Parts: sequence; structure tokens; C-alpha cells
Amino acid sequence: MSDSSPSSPVLEVENLVTTFDTDAGTLTAVDGVSFTVKAGQTVGIVGESGCGKSVTALSIMRLLPQPMGQIAGGQIRLQGRDLVALPIDEMQQIRGGKIGMIFQEPMTALNPVHTIGRQLSEVFLLHLTKDPKDAWQRGVTMLQKVGIPAPEERMHEYPHQLSGGMRQRVVIAMALACEPSVVIADEPTTALDVTIQAQILELMQQLQRDLGLAIVLITHDLGVVAEMCDEVVVMYAGRVAESGPVESIFNHPTHPYTRGLLASIPRLSTPRKAKLPIIEGMVPSLADLPVGCRFQNRCPHRDDRCVELPPLEAVTPDHHCACHRWREIPAANVT
Repeated sequence: MSDSSPSSPVLEVENLVTTFDTDAGTLTAVDGVSFTVKAGQTVGIVGESGCGKSVTALSIMRLLPQPMGQIAGGQIRLQGRDLVALPIDEMQQIRGGKIGMIFQEPMTALNPVHTIGRQLSEVFLLHLTKDPKDAWQRGVTMLQKVGIPAPEERMHEYPHQLSGGMRQRVVIAMALACEPSVVIADEPTTALDVTIQAQILELMQQLQRDLGLAIVLITHDLGVVAEMCDEVVVMYAGRVAESGPVESIFNHPTHPYTRGLLASIPRLSTPRKAKLPIIEGMVPSLADLPVGCRFQNRCPHRDDRCVELPPLEAVTPDHHCACHRWREIPAANVT
């Protein structure tokens, strides 16, 4: 359980820059991203595929593919401690101990040739105990905590013997085993059906209340963001387009990209055969980014100023937007 006060940030990401060395040259996948997460708070990172959400998560965990991926700038502070500067052996103690991660697909997150018990016990043996029996019992208790029936039996089973929802609960159990200060959840419900999604999200909220967790939730599902998050960071092509409290972002979106995302959500008031608005075009390739605003080629409000990179400006003290024209575009009120 985190010992930070509710008002102090547990995790601070400041001007994070992550690059990859490729045949096409050095590509910047995350460019100047900043956000903070407080104890008991959930911050959602949203955007289309390829916008840099998962690379941001892997950067925080320092799990970038090697040797091509590297953190080229910025700081990642966990309770004031800069993770970027840590030696790799110290970072290995942070992973699973102070920061847990719930991966997108439990079948790839779990090793298919080892039992659930062996994999869950290993987390405790690495961080909390040297006694295999104690680690095993802690694993049983953790499976109980995440709502898995007959946990002792499940400890002897292999991942393929469990349903998708059960596997994801095991992944959550592994992420929370050592009561970390922060949990990063990367699309935790993508591979699950709707009813199981709701159960997993409810479980995460309950565990957050019980443990005081700070959660970074990476998703493309704005419905999940509305349900789970306190703050939202909208990313586009590696940069922050807009950020702020979830109510402010949803009710008064300022950036044209955020507006486009919200306008594409089906609503009960939408006529049955009506076509939903779409954002024309595609996210640009990192190897061929436009000069200036990265959304300009898809933006209905583009003008000559968009050839310059827009700064992240304060719309209100806690709501920020990176758009040259946000003051001029008629205010959006999305219901």
C-alpha cells in the first residue's frame, strides 16, 4: 500500500522522449509527454493505435525492446525517485514490487508451460519471501482476493485450462501481489467479452479502494475512461493533444482530435440508421510526420499557423490543449 498522501504525486512523468533506432532512422515514438498520478487516482491515456500509449507504459517500466528502444529524454519519478537513472538491478526490484503491470493479452503475459502457482509464487519469491511454502500460500490468498474460485486448485493448473476472464484475474493478481504503489493497465479488457470486461473493471476499482492504488489505464475505449478515470491524457502521434479532468474533457473537449473521438461514440439519441462522424485519414507514420501540428492533415480547422508545433496551453488551470486555434473554435459541449 502506498504511503504517499492523497495530494502528493506517486508517479510523475515529465517531458518523456522515447526513440527507436530503425532501418528508416531514429524515430520518436513518445515526444515530450508529461502527466502525474496521485495515490488512489486513475489517469487514462487514450488515442488511436500507434499514438504512443503502450510505448509510454513500457518506458515507465523500462521494458523497451533492446537495443533499438531507448529513453532519450525526460524523467520518470516514482515517489520522487528517478527511474530513468536507476541501474538495471534496482529497476528489476521496482518492477512487480513498486510498479505492477497488467498486460493486454493474458495468454501472452502468462507462460504456457508453467502452472499458475509457479508463476504467481515467483513474484513473491523475488520481492517478499525466500520460503516457497510461504510464497505458495500468498499466491492462494491473492487468487482469493481477485475473486477466483477454488484458488488452491487453480494454482496447480496451466493458463490454457482457465477462461479468458480467469487468466486476466491471474494477471491482475500477479500485478498486485506485492501491493505496489502504481499499477499500469495496458488495454486490460480488450480481449474479453462485454460481461467479463465489466467484472474486471469492477474488480480493479474495488482493489484500488482497498489498496489505495494509483492506476495508469491505457485504452482506446472512451467508455472505459468515463467509468474508471479521474484524469485523461489524449495522445496523438506521440504527443499530448489534450489533458485534464475526465468531466472537463468529456463535457468541454477543446482539441479537434478529442472532439472527433467523442463525436464518434454511439449514443442512445443517435438515429438508428444514422452514420456516425469519423475522423478522416490515418495517424501519420513516425517516419513521415508532418511539420508542425501532427493532426493538421486530418483537422477541419487547419490554418497557416498549423505548420508550427503548438504548445500545450492552459484552457483552465487543470485542463490543457495543444492547438493554435482552441480559443477561436466554437466551444464544444458534448452530451
